[in-house]
Amino acid sequence: MTNERLLEIAKSAALGAGEILLRYRKEGVLIRNKAESGGVSHDLVSDADLHSEQHIAEVLRKETPGYELLGEETLHGAADAEHLWVIDPLDGTNNYAHGLPHFAVSIAYYHAGVAQVGVVYNPVHDDWFTAIAGQGAFYNGQRVHVAESESLGEVLIGCGFYYDRGDMMRKTLAAIGDLFETKIHGIRRFGTASLDLCQVGVGQFGGFFEFQLAPWDFAAGRLFVEEAGGKVTTAIGTELPMAKTSLVASNDRLHDAILAITKKHWQS
Repeated sequence: MTNERLLEIAKSAALGAGEILLRYRKEGVLIRNKAESGGVSHDLVSDADLHSEQHIAEVLRKETPGYELLGEETLHGAADAEHLWVIDPLDGTNNYAHGLPHFAVSIAYYHAGVAQVGVVYNPVHDDWFTAIAGQGAFYNGQRVHVAESESLGEVLIGCGFYYDRGDMMRKTLAAIGDLFETKIHGIRRFGTASLDLCQVGVGQFGGFFEFQLAPWDFAAGRLFVEEAGGKVTTAIGTELPMAKTSLVASNDRLHDAILAITKKHWQS
């Protein structure tokens, strides 16, 4: 199956999932804390997450039988599968729970561990971020590129916080402090990693970092950044695994400067 066809399948699944999220948002949704079932405190899940993921899984299983599905809530496909869909049915659940219109559906296809297709969709604004390996990154159908900035003193930097309220939080805050010393224009923390990565790809952020993300958080956004001309690695500069990991994304020109800070704090 061609990547172009896989992109259309992913977009169809994301559109239906977005409609589900908007319906729950309008009619009301039950939010639960994952700590109640052994998860991390402050990590939320809702009926909307589960219904969205169920819809995506149904579409992908029908259109691509035999492909593995790896997702945040109920999908546990093998990360090293030859044909793998990586799904976040609702990225930004905390925003969603508090009525903030900044959340997304994220769907990516990986072949033998290599990103081939990525879709990130914000249904509130009907914003589409799409990418196919080797064909560029597109925002609502228009090709986009990372920022051309050569200095940290010219850009905004995005960041994220994992649900940890201890050592990881303190390391993140320390890295932010060092970034401010480089005279960046500012820090932004919007709480939806897939969209944060897309903001690097469209040139709004010069870079983004977070010290722990899951594959479904970055699978599609990572390809979007790379196809927009940017670079994505772990916080110490190594290749991203298909597993929980730290992450730094940038316009490439600023990557070493950001890594100099994230390495310092993530290794300490």
